[in-house]
Amino acid sequence: MAVAASAETQRNESGVEAVTARLATLFGERFQTGQAIREQHGHTTTYIPNQAPDGVFFAETTLEVQEVVRLSAEHRVPIIPFGVGSSLEGHVNAPSGGISIDTSRMNRVLQVNQDDLDCTVEPGVTREDLNHYLRDTGLFFPIDPGANASLGGMAATRASGTNAVRYGTMRENVLSVTAVMPDGRAVTTARRARKSSAGYDLTRLMVGSEGTLGVITGLTLRLYGIPQAISGGVCPFPSVEAACQAVIMTIQMGIPVARMELVNALGMRSLNAYSQLDYPESPCLFLEFHGTDAGVVEQAEMFGEIAGEFGGGPFDWAREAEKRQKLWKARHDAYWAGLALRPGAKALATDVCVPISRLAECIVETERDIAETGLVAPIVGHVGDGNFHVTVLMDMDDESEIERSEGFVSRLNMRALAMEGTCTGEHGIGQGKMKYMELEHGAGVDYMRAIKQAIDPLNIMNPGKIFAMQAKS
Repeated sequence: MAVAASAETQRNESGVEAVTARLATLFGERFQTGQAIREQHGHTTTYIPNQAPDGVFFAETTLEVQEVVRLSAEHRVPIIPFGVGSSLEGHVNAPSGGISIDTSRMNRVLQVNQDDLDCTVEPGVTREDLNHYLRDTGLFFPIDPGANASLGGMAATRASGTNAVRYGTMRENVLSVTAVMPDGRAVTTARRARKSSAGYDLTRLMVGSEGTLGVITGLTLRLYGIPQAISGGVCPFPSVEAACQAVIMTIQMGIPVARMELVNALGMRSLNAYSQLDYPESPCLFLEFHGTDAGVVEQAEMFGEIAGEFGGGPFDWAREAEKRQKLWKARHDAYWAGLALRPGAKALATDVCVPISRLAECIVETERDIAETGLVAPIVGHVGDGNFHVTVLMDMDDESEIERSEGFVSRLNMRALAMEGTCTGEHGIGQGKMKYMELEHGAGVDYMRAIKQAIDPLNIMNPGKIFAMQAKS
């Protein structure tokens, strides 16, 4: 798969030379131009070919980010924000070179407001770091993508995770961001109040913008009380359709499930082998319930009855923390478990999201497509909100297999769009899914371009991502 710089994002050689020389003088060892570190900041887990930046700056303050952005704007050199590099669609590639701003050293928790259930953090704080910091407060932050991603990156890509069915995504849980805009000014998008009708919602504009509008340097996040009790477990089903029907009925019954994850038969085989489990190798739902001591027992028992109506069960559930942690560790390791199915293969990880009424149909058609195409591709999904992931394992030395894999991914995206879904529930667009934006949003993309042009007229903020600035004629 080749990725080339478009005409709108061609390299500015003289500008790059001027900016890199100046940054080396200003910041010394905190500005790096070595080949290995530049390639590391081009991408990590993505399958899309590497496009390294010209230099990597390790920022420590918002003021430093402002200085770098102003200098880059003066010389028309791209800026590519970087968290921990766990994105999957080429978000941190540098198709026309530029400066990668690594925010990993901006990793302080600045304020925790226990009474208000919120906190303010720098963008380099990871989700695990934050919950470790909060452990003695009785509060937690629920958004949990599989990787230990940085919170700035999670906001930029509008990340989600296993808890989304109850707690929502980053869209619902970011109260405000501080961002350095393309002209070098720092903007705070909102106050800490839980609601406001004062002007445009700049917070939601920045959440999911993938670094194309500014560099996030601070976030205020919604927190939640740690539940009094938690129960959870695994329930096998005879088919994907049966599992999805149980999901729909569980939601319709108003059971406040916190996590509801589907793993298909191949996915269960990979999890069992990788995490040394012994669950049935059939489609399974992983579930978790939060609430009172009595409440989590009642919820688990009600779900067990629903599962039985669709031929599922037995529902093996428990309240012991150690057993639950092993279960969810296995679920979060699904990507690595999938890779172990085919040692030496490269993973093309993709996701789509459809209305839950179409979920079973979409997954069944996807499994049929995988089999007919002759691919190895386990499926896991946040089925409580209609989102599922496919990890296609490819031999990168087999051109025909790469072509078949890319064809499958294209059909998957088109299938989701035909079912009134989206080409991505939580991975984002980056470079990898740009071609689906016009199909999904139609004329709406023109208004996105207008916003981008108004805020970033020089197109220096992560250019070549989400959509092309020049519409197709």
